[in-house]
Amino acid sequence: MGFFRKSWLGNLLHSVVGKLWGTIMLLVALVLIILGVFLLQYIDIAFVEDQRKIKVVFIVVGIIGFLLSTFFAFFLSSKIQQPLLQLKKAADSISQGDYRTRVNIVSSDEIGQLANTFNHMTGQLDKLIHDLSHEKEHLSSILRSMGDAVITFDAEGKVILTNPPGQMLLGRWSDIERSWHDDMEDGEFADVPGPLRDTFQTVLQEGRDTAHKVQVHNNVWSVAMAPLKTDGISRGAVAVIRNVTEEHKLEKLRRDFVANVSHEIRTPLSMLQGYSEALLDDIVATPEERKELVQVIYDESLRMGRLVNDFLDMARMEAGHVELNLQQVDLRQIVKRVHRKFQVYAKERDVSLVAGLPEQPLAVMGADEDRIEQVMTNLLDNALRHTPPGKSITISGEQADINGLGYVLLKVKDEGQGIPSEDVPYIFERFYKADKARKRGSSGGTGLGLAIVKNIITQHHGRIEVDSVLGKGTTFTLLLPVEIRQ
Repeated sequence: MGFFRKSWLGNLLHSVVGKLWGTIMLLVALVLIILGVFLLQYIDIAFVEDQRKIKVVFIVVGIIGFLLSTFFAFFLSSKIQQPLLQLKKAADSISQGDYRTRVNIVSSDEIGQLANTFNHMTGQLDKLIHDLSHEKEHLSSILRSMGDAVITFDAEGKVILTNPPGQMLLGRWSDIERSWHDDMEDGEFADVPGPLRDTFQTVLQEGRDTAHKVQVHNNVWSVAMAPLKTDGISRGAVAVIRNVTEEHKLEKLRRDFVANVSHEIRTPLSMLQGYSEALLDDIVATPEERKELVQVIYDESLRMGRLVNDFLDMARMEAGHVELNLQQVDLRQIVKRVHRKFQVYAKERDVSLVAGLPEQPLAVMGADEDRIEQVMTNLLDNALRHTPPGKSITISGEQADINGLGYVLLKVKDEGQGIPSEDVPYIFERFYKADKARKRGSSGGTGLGLAIVKNIITQHHGRIEVDSVLGKGTTFTLLLPVEIRQ
């Protein structure tokens, strides 16, 4: 009971109504005291006989004033305190995250206006929080769908936000972290991946966007990093990282392609121009010399014609404008035909050309016979040009089963000088040159043969592989599917 009295009395005294009630009671008591001080003496003198009755009336009036003030306090409690308690309760709900809370007060006085303002404020706050949540979800969806890695760091270098590609990149780079800036491993910004550490320091110090490329092992990455600022102070940085290894490789191949095309075309043009000028100036003295110069001009014009035709073939293949005439083909017949075609040429070069084929047909259900013959012709021509006299070239074929699928496997194996291991991954690129031992000979290759071969085999949904040992020879392996594939 004491606790209840203390709690009830404490709440009353600390409430607005309690303070107002106490003020009224104090005013009533003050008025009664003043009246008592000035009137009691007058009552004792003027009302000698009715002193007691008048004092009783005075006390009754005091009690009635106390009761009226108490009633007035409870009236204020219902009119003022209850709406204020509702506002307080609603504010507590909003502070706990319930932004849909509203106060139901219909009065038109100041408290009603306060309630309307409160409801409007909570409505605007709810809308703002909803918009912020929507924007956050929208940003999260964009980050998740991005193929680029996005990583956000705070001012101490801690990762505070990342998308799935960024998380994978952090995990991948953590394995090679010790190969970058070992002297800062346990120092400042130790949590920033090594490839990004210098860029992160620059962005924080200079407060400007930075973009450059970094190479991590065999991959090239494009890094764009921007500072995160608040009131002009950098509080971190966000990095967008993209794997540009393929673009870097293609750019290198493009530069090499332009250089090689220029070289391939410039040489025959120079010879055509020089020999033509010799003929025009009558420098040639004998008919034999004149015939020799004309023959060189003719050979170089043929080589330029082959170069242009190969260019057109490559352009048509890469644009998808070449339609294959697919039909059932026995690859043994193609190999035998190509073998006969190169047999005389091989004997002239003192090279043994051997064909090892099985008795059963090497049939594929869908292949372009002319294109497959072009592939075998290019491979054999390449092998003969790079195989020295006294060595041999072997063509073989067999049926193969790989992962439950039927293939025809063809091999062209030579005993030439071989290809360096670092050049093997690039030999199917246009105009790519391996070592000097495999340079173009007198036959005048265009440098596009293997690129065309790779393209034709790819169009047949097959694969071509190369295995070479420097100084011992090279083997090209063709895998063509037996069944037609879409």
